Amino acid sequence: MDGNNRWARQRNLPGAAGHKAGVERIRDAMRACQKLEVEVLTVFAFSSENWQRPPKEVEALMSLFHLYLQHEAKKLRDEGVRLKVIGRRDRFSAKICRAIEAAEKLTEAGGTTLVIAADYGGQWDIANAAKRVAEKVRDGELEADQVTDDMLNQFTQLSGFPALDLLIRTGGEVRISNFLLWQSAYTELYFSELYWPDFDEQALCEAADTFFQRQRRFGKSGDQIEEAARA
Repeated sequence: MDGNNRWARQRNLPGAAGHKAGVERIRDAMRACQKLEVEVLTVFAFSSENWQRPPKEVEALMSLFHLYLQHEAKKLRDEGVRLKVIGRRDRFSAKICRAIEAAEKLTEAGGTTLVIAADYGGQWDIANAAKRVAEKVRDGELEADQVTDDMLNQFTQLSGFPALDLLIRTGGEVRISNFLLWQSAYTELYFSELYWPDFDEQALCEAADTFFQRQRRFGKSGDQIEEAARA
């Protein structure tokens, strides 16, 4: 979800106003996903690298994150949405950690899932999974030659969720900036010039339309895919 600060600057507003507008846009995205029968929506709210931003901005983001967890949990529950937060938690305050746990518990019965990636980085996710596998090898629970990509995947942050189909980046940047690196191996990529606060329900549906028009081959040829579809 990129472009909050630039959106605010265009309107002569403080950066915090852009982040607040961005939070509002998550609701639209979630509604669109439910209409499209998308099982899981994952949003990149705060990266491992975002701690390097100016302290006042980080403080504002943490405050906004806490407010979102407190105020949105009941709405998500009522709309049938389960909340899951992925990423590190040891650098968050105890107050935020309690809010995360409370929101996840309150919404655990939801049929659709909203995943918030906070203090998350794709490289960290892979390294953390590798560390956990290495510990099992060290403890004799696993032989090194038993380690496979499927096994490593079991220790990543989105283990147990469906494979990632579509990754959308807003704000005009053409990179994925350390987001879901492991999970993006065969993901369709979509880049939008719109800043995140302008990426509304219609924009998400347009991104979905491009996804549905693509042929996903997973290493096979186009002829093989077409033959399988006819069969």
